[in-house]
Amino acid sequence: MAEILRRLEKQFPEAETELTHEDPFQLLIATILSAQCTDARVNRVTPVLFRRYATPDALAKADREELESIIRSTGFFKSKAKNILGCAAAIVDRFGGKVPVNMEALVTLPGVGRKTANVVLGSAFGKPAIVVDTHVRRVSNRLKWTRSEDPDQIEVDLSRLLPEEEWTVGSHRILLHGRYLCVARRPRCLECPLFDLCPAETEKKGAESRAKGRSHIDNAGGNGYNQAPPLVSEKYK
Repeated sequence: MAEILRRLEKQFPEAETELTHEDPFQLLIATILSAQCTDARVNRVTPVLFRRYATPDALAKADREELESIIRSTGFFKSKAKNILGCAAAIVDRFGGKVPVNMEALVTLPGVGRKTANVVLGSAFGKPAIVVDTHVRRVSNRLKWTRSEDPDQIEVDLSRLLPEEEWTVGSHRILLHGRYLCVARRPRCLECPLFDLCPAETEKKGAESRAKGRSHIDNAGGNGYNQAPPLVSEKYK
């Protein structure tokens, strides 16, 4: 685990959320919008959104149809608009217009689960927080850090493996690794800095060797995996 974290740190030294934001409120709303949507697309929507509704109070009073029109391209815009309006109203009514700074309060807001709360806690408030999204789930399973597909259980499993001071930046490094290299389809194994440590890669190579038969085992290493691939920090940047 320590070696994997070291390599991921080299790969993504300044890992953090890629959602553009200026304050905790903007990050909270952007994270709600990012459900089933890319950060890049959300980042094209939020400048317009926050110019129109700069505060929780303004957003809570937004016209629903106008809000839906602004966020339409993020997908599921009707349910997202409902949650965003409810979230902004709750922040105004129950928290004095300020985004709460603890998990217990955050998850009471409409549209906010543990993943969204952890993004805000870690990236907006600097608290130790493990973000588990689809990328973290995929990488964690491929590296055998967890046997679960449940985000809450994966968070627990990672909390036992990662030093607490690495929870936020470490989980973002795992997330970015999954987003750019360890992708769902056709993972970029030949460019992966973890290729020689990956149980999934070991299993794949073993299965390929068995399929070829014993007579071909001696040649199984000639597929390019015996040399470490270059890092792709430049591609990430």
